[in-house]
Amino acid sequence: MSTAPIRTALLAYGMSGKLFQAPFLSAHAGFDLVGVAERTEQRMHRDYPGIRSYPSVAELLADPSLELVVVNTPSNTHFDLASQALRAGKHVLLEKPVATSVAQLQELLALAQQAGRHLLAYHNRRWDTDFGAVRRVVESGQLGQLIEVHFRFDRYKQALNPKKFKEEVLPGSGLLYDLGPHLIDQAIGLFGQPLSFHKTAGHYRAGTQVDDYFSLHLRYPQGLNVWLSSGLLIADPVPAYVLHGTHGSYQKGRTDPQEAQLLAGVSPLAPDYGREKPGEEARLTVAGPDGKLATRPDAAAPGNYLGLFDAVHQTIRHNAPYPIRAEQLLWQNELLEAPAAWDFRK
Repeated sequence: MSTAPIRTALLAYGMSGKLFQAPFLSAHAGFDLVGVAERTEQRMHRDYPGIRSYPSVAELLADPSLELVVVNTPSNTHFDLASQALRAGKHVLLEKPVATSVAQLQELLALAQQAGRHLLAYHNRRWDTDFGAVRRVVESGQLGQLIEVHFRFDRYKQALNPKKFKEEVLPGSGLLYDLGPHLIDQAIGLFGQPLSFHKTAGHYRAGTQVDDYFSLHLRYPQGLNVWLSSGLLIADPVPAYVLHGTHGSYQKGRTDPQEAQLLAGVSPLAPDYGREKPGEEARLTVAGPDGKLATRPDAAAPGNYLGLFDAVHQTIRHNAPYPIRAEQLLWQNELLEAPAAWDFRK
């Protein structure tokens, strides 16, 4: 089994490539970031002088020395480009959404199996600082039997996105396919497949053609209700994570600093990387043996998306199970693809 770094290339160097992939592939000793597809302006060499710029995806995929391809292009291209990469004999790290239908995902999984390659979902939000704290509290059992859970991802953006592909009616466009995969993956990663669900959606911004609000109500065994919500017109967001159980409650804001740190050029290897600011601790309220409630701050351990790349490396080099499993992706796509029971259109 090879111990050499995994020779890797990106299919784009937009925001995702610049912030969420390249810094980690460069920082992780298990990868050798060697190339990018750039058909027009060649920009990546300004940040990574030794990088090779391929003039087309076809020429990049034809390079036999490449083992892993990161598909980080617009959502409506994911299926086609991931299919091409798998057929070219490459492992694929695929940005969300991994597909825009269950049928597409099944085809990609079949292609990966036929090629003897790995199709790996890039769900970095499992390694968020705030979500790591939520996972720890849930797994500790401090809240008792969970009754009600809310995960939110809210923004306030009245203007339409200048990236036209995000506002056109295309496969994978709209807020549900943009932020929905993050929330759904976090819920499925914690609680598994829901017994049933109810979906609502809305179109509220002036001139919008795509959904800019959604809410999913997931029902689980033992009476657990999980709500996943996101909107682009939420001017004063409530805590991103609210959990209520038979023994206590937990509230936490969206405090993960990684995106802001990466925008500021902070290395994932920096000592303070992924560490939330003082005063951003969660609020944990639990009942003592006497039934009296006590509230205290609950600090999060630093998050780091390098954990995802560790998992990718272990899967490709050592065939270790990847934490974001195929059946979880299928459950996610069932939720994404299902029609909304109610869809408001302004």
